[in-house]
Amino acid sequence: MSRHVPIKRILVIVVARFGDTLLVTPVLRRLKTAHPGAELTVMAHHRRAEVLEHLSFIDRLATISKRSAPWRGRFGLKHYDLALVYGDDSEFTDYAARVSRKVVAFGTGAAAANVTLVPPPSKPTPAQQERAMLLAPLDLAVDDWRLAYTVTGAEAIRADAWVAGRRLVGLQLQSFPAKAYRDWPLAHFAELARRLLASYPDVQLVLLGGPEGRDAALKLEAELASDRVSVLAGTVTMRENAAIMARLALYVGVDTGPTHLAGALGVPMIAMYHAFHPGYLLAPLQHPALTVLEHPDAGEGARRDAPMADIGVDTVWAAVRQRLGDA
Repeated sequence: MSRHVPIKRILVIVVARFGDTLLVTPVLRRLKTAHPGAELTVMAHHRRAEVLEHLSFIDRLATISKRSAPWRGRFGLKHYDLALVYGDDSEFTDYAARVSRKVVAFGTGAAAANVTLVPPPSKPTPAQQERAMLLAPLDLAVDDWRLAYTVTGAEAIRADAWVAGRRLVGLQLQSFPAKAYRDWPLAHFAELARRLLASYPDVQLVLLGGPEGRDAALKLEAELASDRVSVLAGTVTMRENAAIMARLALYVGVDTGPTHLAGALGVPMIAMYHAFHPGYLLAPLQHPALTVLEHPDAGEGARRDAPMADIGVDTVWAAVRQRLGDA
């Protein structure tokens, strides 16, 4: 884009799971610092947009879908000077091309005259750095890689009332069902929980997750049979869950959306990664208090059927003691 044309309105389209949506926040921050006077509009999935609410560098948050995109922007007006598009669906790139003078998106091959396509990385690349590749045609680079999420004052007050001064350790027991092979065995979580309860008498365990994780959380709660275990999974909204997570003394979880959220909140955390989805590609960057536990088979030749049980309880327990300090 010509440096002589002022950029007054920027559009970013990111339609993805909420963890993947958070991965774009360093790019959004960089766009705003590069063009502080521009209005930054972000369009996201209607069920995921809430993870971007209240971020200081977003001026306008809206929703878009693959179904609605083809019907939008049909009046020939270029509302935006620049648009970035995340996702593989051509409907979003086509919409952006109709409403923006300049569009940058991932892809190869032919494109509209106002669309610059950035080829996907040819080798494994950290997820956040991959998202930032769309900035290269704009001569921009990211130096602040921290993920971003904002808890409002009202949300913090309600979370504090629930926390009630307790020292909370959150356990994220499951990934999402389509990638259940990334789950650490529930029996391993049970043993870890027993050690936590025995060694840290001031700790309250919080079993995290969405509605799909509630059955596993209730099963673990019943097995532990302790009033120092609380099930949050499936009982609160995403934003209520995030506000409570922001108060954790420690988060322990597998690779999934809430782990990205813990990264954005900056809480002390231990994240376990499957061999096929290693932490050196997926873990939050520039996190101030992160322990990454890689599967022993991570790296070249890793297989989807590598069992997460190969990350032993002793390995996770050692990381917990390092993060919490000796009891």
